[in-house]
Amino acid sequence: MRGGCVRYFIGMTTHRPLRVPCLRTTLLGVAGAFVLSAPAPRLAAQSTTATPPPPPVLIVQITVDQLRPDYLDKWSSQFTGGFARLLKQGAFFTQAFHDHAATETAPGHATLWSGRTPAHTGVVLNEIGVADPQSPLLFGRGGGASPYRFRGSAFFDWLRTRDQFSRALSVSRKDRGAILPLGRAKQQVYWYSLEGRFTTSRYYADTIPSWVKTFNDRDPVAPYLGAEWTTLLPASAYPEVDSIPYEHGGKDFTFPHRVPTDRRTGTYQFTDYPWMDEITVDFALAGVQALDLGKGPSTDVLSVSLSSTDAIGHAYGPESRELHDQVLRVDRALGRLIDSLYKLRDSTRIVFALGADHGVAPYPESFFKGDDPNRGRVDTRPVMDKARSSLAARGIEGDALLLQSGIVSLDRRRLAAKGVNADSVITALQKQLLAIPGMARVDRVSQLAAKAATGDKIARRWLNAVPSDLLAVLTLTYKPNHYSFTTRYATHGTPYDYDAHIPVLFMGSGIVPGRRTMMVRSVDIAPTLAEISGVEPIEPVDGRSLWPLLRVAPSAPKRPAAATGR
Repeated sequence: MRGGCVRYFIGMTTHRPLRVPCLRTTLLGVAGAFVLSAPAPRLAAQSTTATPPPPPVLIVQITVDQLRPDYLDKWSSQFTGGFARLLKQGAFFTQAFHDHAATETAPGHATLWSGRTPAHTGVVLNEIGVADPQSPLLFGRGGGASPYRFRGSAFFDWLRTRDQFSRALSVSRKDRGAILPLGRAKQQVYWYSLEGRFTTSRYYADTIPSWVKTFNDRDPVAPYLGAEWTTLLPASAYPEVDSIPYEHGGKDFTFPHRVPTDRRTGTYQFTDYPWMDEITVDFALAGVQALDLGKGPSTDVLSVSLSSTDAIGHAYGPESRELHDQVLRVDRALGRLIDSLYKLRDSTRIVFALGADHGVAPYPESFFKGDDPNRGRVDTRPVMDKARSSLAARGIEGDALLLQSGIVSLDRRRLAAKGVNADSVITALQKQLLAIPGMARVDRVSQLAAKAATGDKIARRWLNAVPSDLLAVLTLTYKPNHYSFTTRYATHGTPYDYDAHIPVLFMGSGIVPGRRTMMVRSVDIAPTLAEISGVEPIEPVDGRSLWPLLRVAPSAPKRPAAATGR
């Protein structure tokens, strides 16, 4: 479609995008009118006496998939590696949140490192994240992928606008975890191909570099085939019960867990084990050395997304012994990454920033009492199926009305062509969905901005999640701790704080260590890195720099005033 753009329906039962014409919109359009309405931290005055540190030669962007901030407090006494160093030598923002709904991996990664919400990056859901059949993999199992849906720029683009010699390497187990932290930049971007090797797509290259081939030829997964995952520490160090039958689909829910010995099955399932993170770190370090990243004088970027916490959290839940052990292993893996980078490069010229793409909710079985296997789950299928059947009777195909991750999309043009009033359909559907047990609210997208302006946090997060040109008409919010009826693993994706609350940490020269308890947002990370690096965003962003907060010691908590009496 020449001169146009593409709009997508989002479906619960189909992932096929529907191409329809759409009007071009400005980056900060109607959907973004209230995107900055969240409370912002009051920034301390910048020090006028401190000498600014020299610009970093390496920015390390770390994303730990599904990492909740409470994990860092609960298990801090058991950390000996990267988390231990970051908590002691870095600045920890304990009240950091994503300010968007549909808290999934793709929008989380895009937001963390661009300073913009999904309403502006265009990356709304995993299913319309990076999948791209026109950018096939160079080799390996998995579909094609690219950032072609990503709109605008990311932090690395701002760096390279100033200095054409800045380079970046981004690695992850997931394609979206590797691709989206760099936006649309065509740099060195690699992810796991499900057959034991790292790959990339033709969006980035036509051939694989020799250093990647050398790493893959070592067959790094082979030693783990048939290996047993046992706890890192003695069992007495884990308070969690290791015999919860609803974990892991009711199968293999107690330690130890064994990687399949079969090559095809083992390399495919290897992503569900902690060692995937260790190999990702190995691969990142190999790339740093092969590419001479961080040797200066330009500022380079290393982006590392560790995905095993997400896989293990989904399978066993946030209250499991497996998840506890996994976070301890992430600590060790990050420790090796940081220690190695400090040996390879000047430690005073490296800045680390760590965030998470989302949090996670506990299994409904652990939150709601009783024996009903469907407790705490919301079933929208009867209402949606009935609505689609009604439209089909009027000659309107089912994909004209779709639901996924709480967003209902409707093709008004197709309804109008058949003489169906779209507003009547929306009104009836809103009423029927709201009557479903476990449903908290069903909002019209057209009313989100007005509700957000009144301080409605849920409305604001939905507003920040939906681009103005998406064919979205309703947003669904379940009651807290409720899941979709079809979801039988621990999950995330809601606008509630337990899915939006993430840890944010910075460490490097000029950054004063300590805990900061003021509320900040994930969109603040990229502008902060920009100010640290001496560059500016090349477009409007939704966040603000936290650099003034990082340069001064955090204020001590105020003690309550002494009681007085006669």
